[in-house]
Formats: sequence, C-alpha cells, structure tokens
Amino acid sequence: MSTVIEQPVEARLVAAAPRMPSIPATLHYDRSDPFAVRMTFPAPATLEGVEVCWTFARELLTAGMEDSVGYGDVRVRPYGYDRTVLEFHAPEGTAVVHVRSGEVRKFLQLTTELVPVGLEHLQVDLDHDLEELMRGTC
Repeated sequence: MSTVIEQPVEARLVAAAPRMPSIPATLHYDRSDPFAVRMTFPAPATLEGVEVCWTFARELLTAGMEDSVGYGDVRVRPYGYDRTVLEFHAPEGTAVVHVRSGEVRKFLQLTTELVPVGLEHLQVDLDHDLEELMRGTC
C-alpha cells in the first residue's frame, strides 16, 4: 500500500473580477507526517511564478467541511452545497480559492483509509525524530 496520497483538484481563484479562473492544485497526504495535508499550486498559477505549497492540519480541512475554522494563515469553510473555501493568508496578500467539496471529501476518505483519525500518533517515530533534532548539538 502506498504511503502517500496525491489528488489533483480544480480550484477556482476568487478575484476582484467577476470571473473566477480555474487553476490546478494538488492535495497531498503522507503517512510519515500523519497530522498534516499539503495543497500545492504550480508555478504558472502563482503571481511569483514559483510553486507554492501550503501545509496545514488534516483536522482543519475536515472541520472546515462543516463549519468556518482557522484563525491563522489557513482558514477553511463550507460555501453553498458543494464548495469549500480555503483562504491562504501571507504577508504578500490573501488567496481565496473554491474547491469542489466532493473532491475534498474523496481525498479525506483516502487519507482516513491510510491513517484512521485518532491513530496518527502510531505513525510517528518519536525516537527517530528526536535523534534528528539532537544530531550535531553536542
């Protein structure tokens, strides 16, 4: 069984103009980092022309399917029947994207099949992580 899930999604960038252009994005989940998900936008879809990756809690994405959550750099909320809004806040500005909720649900279901919610801690190798942190400190 694979330890990584990658799912392309169609995101719609909410801009000042009435038209919301569609941009490609990818949701990522890696069993070795079981509490986190990543959303990556390719270079052509960003203002800076470089790939941008946001990392945030899987729990945030799950909760955001039902209610408005997040107070920091990433905020998630449902929008209408089948849209989920993700807001990404950075010093350069805020990006607001709409994603089909069905795509997000499918992704979250796959992550749960890989690592059930509540069992993430079983995937973490604390001894190895601590060893990596301590390397070179003595």
